[in-house]
Amino acid sequence: MRITETITYHAPVDVVYAMKTSPEFQERKCADSGALRHDVAVREEGAGAVVVTRRDLSSDGLPDFVKSIVGAHLSVTETYRWSAPSADGSRDGTLTVEAAGAPVAMRGTVRMEPQGGSTHLTIDGDLKANVPLIGGRIEKAAAPAFIKALRSEHESGRRWLDERS
Repeated sequence: MRITETITYHAPVDVVYAMKTSPEFQERKCADSGALRHDVAVREEGAGAVVVTRRDLSSDGLPDFVKSIVGAHLSVTETYRWSAPSADGSRDGTLTVEAAGAPVAMRGTVRMEPQGGSTHLTIDGDLKANVPLIGGRIEKAAAPAFIKALRSEHESGRRWLDERS
């Protein structure tokens, strides 16, 4: 299932990139998402970075047939790999989101690009559930949670930037 989201931050790309690669922001994002437990790792990779968050989230709110697969909580690992900036300041990267013990994952691309003094962040990925016969049903049930997580991160980022402006 295709998931595409474009988020606008009212700050330049270099400021948004600094936020997205800040361990403090990643900690805040995990706490804001309601994580029961989380770990954050950020490392530079050339002129880019790799950002990995691991969160244990409650499975409350997921359909019963999904809860029967994942249990009371869902352990999610999210990995962003950011490239060096282009001449115009934009950055490209990849995003992988995997749920331990669940047959569902999202893999896609991310792009930060300047739009005036703002930044458009576009995430374009494929959500796949590798379960014969019911994979599509799992994807449809999981998609709203993935989209909600992306939007929650946007709100955390918006508040983070507002506090620092």
